[in-house]
Amino acid sequence: MKRSVIFSLLLMMSISFALAETACDLDVSLLNQDPYPAVPGDYVKLVFQVEGLDSPNCNDITFDLTEDYPIKFNPGETGERSFKKIDYIKDYESNLLIPYEVRIHKDALDGANPVEITVQSKSNAPITKTFNIEVEDIKAKFEVYVKDYNYQTNEITFEILNIASIDVEALALEIPKQNSITIKGPNRVIVGDLDSNEYTTADFEAIPSDGEFKINLIYSDTINTRRTAEKTVSFDSSYFTNRKADQTTTGTGTYVFYAIVVLLVGWWIARKFSKKKK
Repeated sequence: MKRSVIFSLLLMMSISFALAETACDLDVSLLNQDPYPAVPGDYVKLVFQVEGLDSPNCNDITFDLTEDYPIKFNPGETGERSFKKIDYIKDYESNLLIPYEVRIHKDALDGANPVEITVQSKSNAPITKTFNIEVEDIKAKFEVYVKDYNYQTNEITFEILNIASIDVEALALEIPKQNSITIKGPNRVIVGDLDSNEYTTADFEAIPSDGEFKINLIYSDTINTRRTAEKTVSFDSSYFTNRKADQTTTGTGTYVFYAIVVLLVGWWIARKFSKKKK
């Protein structure tokens, strides 16, 4: 009797050790985020790593990235990935790399934004973990106005103000072809770097019509990505006609010249008249 009890206990312990030895102990980490930080409204690539697959029981792995703020999948896509068979080699580490490309919500807040994943093997209960995606709004914001227009030279001057909290580099202003403004010469002007809350100007030879036209501001952001911001600019010719600065004025030198001419003519007439008297 005692022998059978001892045998049963030993058998149960052996089974327990065997199960523990072959248990599928899954763990997940966020291996990479590109770009870092992510930009609101843009795509970000995420790579998750699943570890703890060092067991022949680790089959039928299901991994799910939950679609919730601040991430969104493309139409027709989901966050679920299934792996029916995992290559297992005894005494060697096995893992899965699971990539995603998702769009960040355009109103995502700066800083850490949580995303949730769930992973499960056929023989284990699901495991849920939360990871943080770093987000930073690095898109520049501009205000653009027509500062001046010269009807004699057809030169139009734009004033560009960087109202974002970031500096931009290699800024260029481009006026695409459109009916509301005709460009003579190059339609793109390189402005250079523009710090936050600073302004600069750009000049073109152009013939604008009253109304609105589009311009493009092309720049490099803080992660050295070239971006384009489209702006609508208004032009009203009444602001640039009949100005005092445009009116022809008679200078002091002109008055002095005419005065000298009058004096010389008067002196010549007086001299000629005096000679006739003699």
